[in-house]
This record gives sequence, C-alpha cells and structure tokens, in this order.
Amino acid sequence: MSVVDSREELVIDRDLKVPRPDAVLIGGEWRPSSGSEVTTVVSPTTEQVVAEVVAPVADDADAAVASAAEAFDGPWPRLPVTRRIEVCQRFCDLLEERSDEIGLVWAVEAGIPVRWSRTLHRFAAKAAWRTALGAAGEALAPETRSTPVGEVRIEREPVGPVLAVMPYNGPLTTVGSKVVPALLAGAPVVVKAAPESALMMRLVAECAVAAGFPPGVLSVLAAGVEVSQRLASDPRFEMISFTGGPATASAILRQSADLLPRTVFELGGKSPAVLLDDVDLDQALRPLVAGAMSGSGQVCAALSRVLVPASRHDEIVEALAGAYRALRIGDPRSKDTDHGPVATRAAFDRTCRVVERAREQGANVVTGGRRPEGFAAGWFYEPTLLTGVAEDHDVAQNEVFGPVTAVLPYDDLDDALRIANGTQYGLAASVFSADRDRALGVARRIRAGSVALNTFGPTMAAPFGGVKRSGWGRECGPEGLREFTDVKQILVG
Repeated sequence: MSVVDSREELVIDRDLKVPRPDAVLIGGEWRPSSGSEVTTVVSPTTEQVVAEVVAPVADDADAAVASAAEAFDGPWPRLPVTRRIEVCQRFCDLLEERSDEIGLVWAVEAGIPVRWSRTLHRFAAKAAWRTALGAAGEALAPETRSTPVGEVRIEREPVGPVLAVMPYNGPLTTVGSKVVPALLAGAPVVVKAAPESALMMRLVAECAVAAGFPPGVLSVLAAGVEVSQRLASDPRFEMISFTGGPATASAILRQSADLLPRTVFELGGKSPAVLLDDVDLDQALRPLVAGAMSGSGQVCAALSRVLVPASRHDEIVEALAGAYRALRIGDPRSKDTDHGPVATRAAFDRTCRVVERAREQGANVVTGGRRPEGFAAGWFYEPTLLTGVAEDHDVAQNEVFGPVTAVLPYDDLDDALRIANGTQYGLAASVFSADRDRALGVARRIRAGSVALNTFGPTMAAPFGGVKRSGWGRECGPEGLREFTDVKQILVG
C-alpha cells in the first residue's frame, strides 16, 4: 500500500489509484469522517492488506440523511425531467469512461475477474442506466383522463429520500438499477454500499461529484452493520431499496416497521436451469456454465441447480464437468482468468461447509470441492459440480453464493417443474430446448421473476425482481423508474 502525501488519492495496485481515502461523500461533498474508524481492505487473491480507508460512522449516516432530506425540499425534485436526465447522463457517461478502471479496482478488493466485470458492466450496468435514461421522459410524464366528475390529471412525484442498500457482488450494476432510476425520478439518494466495495465506490463517488448533482442529492457510504441499522431505522427515508439476503431484508422490515417506508427487495435465488430432453448440449453448454460460474457463483441469479432428464443425465454431467475443469483459475486482474477467488473469508468458509454438508447427505463431487492446487493463499475454491443431490438436500434448497452447482435428474416435464418450483426462492431460471415454443411453455410454468430461453439472464434493460422469498417490487425499465414515485391525481371539477 502506498499513500500519497496529500491524501487526495491512494495507489493500491501498480498505477491504480483510488480518490479520497480520508473522506466520505456526503451530499455530493467529500467530508472527513466524524469518527476514526478504518476499513481494512484485504485482497481475496493474496489475503494481504492492500489498503486502509476511512469508514463512515453513525454521525456520518445522520449527516447524509439530513442532507438528503434538505435536498428533497430543494430544487432537484422540481426540476424538469429533462434537466435531471442531463445530470444523470453526465454521471453515467463518466462511469462508462472509467468502467475498466472500476473493474480493476473491484478485482483487487473483491476478487471478481475483469473478464466477468467487463461483461457485467456492459450488459447489466450500462443496460440498466441507458434504459432508465431513455425511458424517463415518457415513464414520468403526466397524463390526462376523463372521469364522470371531471377531468383528472395523473402526475408522478418523487417518493422522497431513498436509502439504496447495495451488495458487494455487483455495485455498479446496482447503481444502474437503483441509484440512477431514483435520481431520475427526483428522489435524493443515500447509498449504503458494502465495505467489500469501499474502494470502487470511491471511484463511483468521484464520478458523481464531477457530474454536478445539486447539494444533498447523493451520498455514498461504504459501511458496515451499525451504519446500516442506523440508516434503516431513520424516519426521514420514504423508501428503502435493498439487494441482499432474505435474513437482512427481514431485519430491515423489523427496524423500519413503525415508520412504514416503501420497500423494494431484490433478494436471493436458487435458480434452476431446466434442460429439456431435446436440448442441443453443444449450444447450451457455454451459457449454462457462464450462468452458473460467473463471478465464482456470487450472483443472485446464478444457475445453481441444473435439472436434467434422467435419460441424458450421465452425458450432461460429463460435458459439464469437462467445461468446469477447463475454466482458468487465477489472478482476477488478468483478462485470461475465468475464475477468481470468492470475495471474503466468510464466503470461502461457507462454501466449504456447504460442500461438506452435501457429502454428508450423500452427494457425489464430480469435480471441484476443494481449494485448487497451487493456490496456497487466497480464497480460491474450484468450480464444483455435485450429483446424487436430492431435491430436499440443503444444497438444493439454500443459496450457496459460491461456485457450487447441483445436478438433479427428473423423470418427465411435470417432475421437472415440480423440482424447479420446489424452493422458497423465485428469482430467475433458464430453459434450454431445441423447440422455442416448447421452452416458452415451460417458462410460463416456472415461478420466477425472470426466465431466459437458451441463455442465462436476466436482462437489466427490462423489469427485474423476484417472487416468494426472492423479494418484491421491480427494478429496471419504466416499471423500475416508477417504483420511486408516488401517483397524484389532480381533479378539475
């Protein structure tokens, strides 16, 4: 670690620099933290400390909320939508210009391979904010209707200050799905990012400063549990948009129950990939592996269950195992790396426990199931494929958030759908078939917020969210924009 004397920036890796390690972005302004706490960033690749940056504390959270509340009484919510689009456009342009740099910082602090981050940032983050920018004018426009008692004007107003709680496994994507839509709707936003993205979110914050948002409109706090709890129980928030696990979502509901803020929850998944008996395995293999293993399986919509016809079980398992073994494990900063470490020691330990429990329940480890050879340091875990998994086994029911895939055979289509729908989750799914119409019919019978045919998804250019314990509400597209608004009728008698 090398810190420049001015403390204006931090050199973390070669010539890779992070701004303002000594400050927190509150209301669009870099400010010293009110406390002396530090976030120590440990590389998942080497297990060595790569940086220390100031950590937000409870007083910083209070200042950010006060700033957002003041901004809601200011000009931002009352600006024409076209003006808000202009500022958000500058913000997004800057993020796109620096997306490779952001991806490299993410690789250093979270172990996400740049090969994956480039894909994710192009097809998820960029798609989300570009769609929002293009849809805002029409989605937020007023309309006039005739009623029996007179003409009524329907207007959409910003909901109020918004708390956006983001995970470590896709911060830039969540900027596109939460932050930009809320800002376009006219709502000031306090971003509560994960400590594991404390470095890359400083780059995001720097882009926000350069974009020129009015005072108070945007704060960025990469903070831990104490700050999260402080924010979730603040009565000045009118809405909480959260991405993470169901347990944390339940805690947020308990903390904010008396305040009744609006909530949008995008939670976990146990997403099935249903391979029909006519599947072309050569065509399905690439999206299937990418859908299961991208980001080392640390993706809420990861295809962690592969449902296969019993008649083709061995053939499919052999092909999948070969593809998993062919994934290149290594330094996430290298463009040749397919598979990096998981982001934290806790994630590594959890993955180990899940696989050990699967073995105890009778699963077979076809490939993986251990730390890869030659990696004495780092939280690396091999891409792992399990067979002999029953539908009620822990690994078939609970989210792993690591590089573990369970293969489950089925007898017929009804059996496949029963297994696919047989968990508490309903976030995403995929169906692979040579017959598009048949695949579409299966997709309609799967209980999930999104289903992809012969690929993996979802797309962030359309409304996305879950059912059951995978959450409620929708992000992205016009529907995601409107989540951050209240509807007002003005009746002309």
